Amino acid sequence: MLLQGKKGLIIGVANKHSIAWAIAQSVAGQGAQLFFNYQNERLKQNVEELAATLPGAKAFPCDVSHDEEIASLMQQVKKDFGQIDFLVHSLAFAPREELSGQFVNTTRQGFAMALDISAYSLVAVTKAALPLMTAGGSVVTLTYLGSERVVPHYNVMGVAKAALESTVRYLAYDLGPLNIRVNAISAGPIKTLAARGVSGITKMVDLHKEAAPLRRATEQGEVGDTALFLVSSLGRGITGEVIYVDGGFNILGMVGSADQANA
Repeated sequence: MLLQGKKGLIIGVANKHSIAWAIAQSVAGQGAQLFFNYQNERLKQNVEELAATLPGAKAFPCDVSHDEEIASLMQQVKKDFGQIDFLVHSLAFAPREELSGQFVNTTRQGFAMALDISAYSLVAVTKAALPLMTAGGSVVTLTYLGSERVVPHYNVMGVAKAALESTVRYLAYDLGPLNIRVNAISAGPIKTLAARGVSGITKMVDLHKEAAPLRRATEQGEVGDTALFLVSSLGRGITGEVIYVDGGFNILGMVGSADQANA
């Protein structure tokens, strides 16, 4: 039981298909007690029902675009848990219209919203959680290959993920002396609620399945187990890193069919 007696806050569960929920299952399976947020009333029932399946888990409202809601969430966590050992940040957002067509048509408002919710929120929630991480700990966030390579229609979200990965490195530098590690997992494309807003997500998954060295789609559980590794003592020497969980897709210099690649 790698996380027996450990407590964690997971931000970003929307439903049972969420990567954040897969992470919750992996860490809870190793003994962690968990705290969740839900963004709004529309998601409240989903998250509360999922939380009810885990011993001692609780869920409270928090929209990360509002500092006062983040502060309220941390107060609830402190009241119920006293302290936490890890924080998982698994959320991103850009208006749907920004995730189709050409990146050059990105609006100022859409750009600001994507960067605020998808990247700055990691800074905001980590800063708010620091008083609760008195014994050190681990922070994990989720990113995607579109941060460093052009993925058609991923558009402003790619820029936001690039900012998120840079944020990971700067936070790792700042928080290292407090024995708090900060890392990102770059997962292959998965059909989550958030991913459905990206035009062509089905084709992205199909291409990944065909071209990745492991010749299969990335599974939520694979990401969950990697997060378990990072928040446990097994990952104690790792910080400021982006770890790829994508079946090896990121190593490819040319993407085509398997037959073309082997011709």
